[in-house]
Amino acid sequence: MRMNWRALLSRLPFRVRLAAAISGLFLLAGIALLALVVLLARYGTAQQVEGLSVTYGDAPSGPATPSEPVRPAQPEGSTSAPSGVALIQKIDQTVQAVQDTALRQMVLWSAVAILVMALLAGLLGWWLAGRALRPVASMTEAARRISEQNLHQRLALTGPDDELHRLADTFDTMLDRLERAFESQRRFVANASHELKTPLAAQRTTLQVGLADPLPESLADVREDLLTTNREAEQLINALLLLARSDGGLDETESVDLTATARLVTAELTPQASAHGVHIDLCADTPLVVHGDGVLLRHLLTNLMRNAIQYNHPGGQVCVRLDVATVTVTNTGVRVPAELVPGLFEPFRRLDADRTATTGHGLGLSIASSIAEAHHATLTARPGVEGGLAVALRFP
Repeated sequence: MRMNWRALLSRLPFRVRLAAAISGLFLLAGIALLALVVLLARYGTAQQVEGLSVTYGDAPSGPATPSEPVRPAQPEGSTSAPSGVALIQKIDQTVQAVQDTALRQMVLWSAVAILVMALLAGLLGWWLAGRALRPVASMTEAARRISEQNLHQRLALTGPDDELHRLADTFDTMLDRLERAFESQRRFVANASHELKTPLAAQRTTLQVGLADPLPESLADVREDLLTTNREAEQLINALLLLARSDGGLDETESVDLTATARLVTAELTPQASAHGVHIDLCADTPLVVHGDGVLLRHLLTNLMRNAIQYNHPGGQVCVRLDVATVTVTNTGVRVPAELVPGLFEPFRRLDADRTATTGHGLGLSIASSIAEAHHATLTARPGVEGGLAVALRFP
């Protein structure tokens, strides 16, 4: 039972727990104060009752001193003592009844007042907790806005040098380190790719010139293998350059007609699809215009459609559908486990040999995801009903 209460309390928001704690502490303090007041009141009342003087019968005409209580005047030989004792007992019972009634009323209304004040203390604690946590809420919203594309933003919390200010400074320092790390990675990928493109181009030229026809049949096969390897290396470097560019965000945007872009990409990839025995079905009746980089968006659609063609089976189909703010690319093929789908968007990630073709570098979907993120769009994938993947690109 205790663990259930602890689990329930742990699921409550911090602001609720803080307000409840303030209200609970006020309630406990009020109960303790009320108990102390009741004890002191009962003790003080008993002390006062013991010092009371009771006057009855015919009192002397002279004043009675406070230190000597007035005694009842009784004739000599009178036998009225029992009636006087009964009168004193009746007065004692009356005083006790009045005392008990007063204490009960005090306890009742004090309890009501404490409960009302505890409720008010809880509401006040809720308001104070909100005021105290307002800087934390501002830091949370700022942290949500900061992503890989705008790591230059900082919380820059102002105010006294307290715990919240030091927390914000620590967070800003962490963002500085992350920004330097991301910038270093981007510069490395871009510089390494640029440096590798020149020797690869020179290598390809050397192969084409140095091993020009006529050649023996054995050397001709070697030349084709070397040229194929060279082209794959160039494709990998171009993909890395494109990935580094999309990770850097968009400097300028323009209106891009994705419907026309999809038709153009379909026409370019139709020969490749025919070579694989795959049919492309394009449904682009709805105009779709977005703001972004036209070159990057064209690469995005190209990667999605090429991936759908490449990882397909002969006689398969690729369906490209453009709706309002959504592009969906669905292909046929072997079934893909749902738990492996998120890993397809990671660079150089491939599945088993049944779905992995002999070409490609595992960068197609990761580049598409990076371009989509740069355009504030979402790229998701799910296994197809009859195999393959259904990839959806949704723009805001």
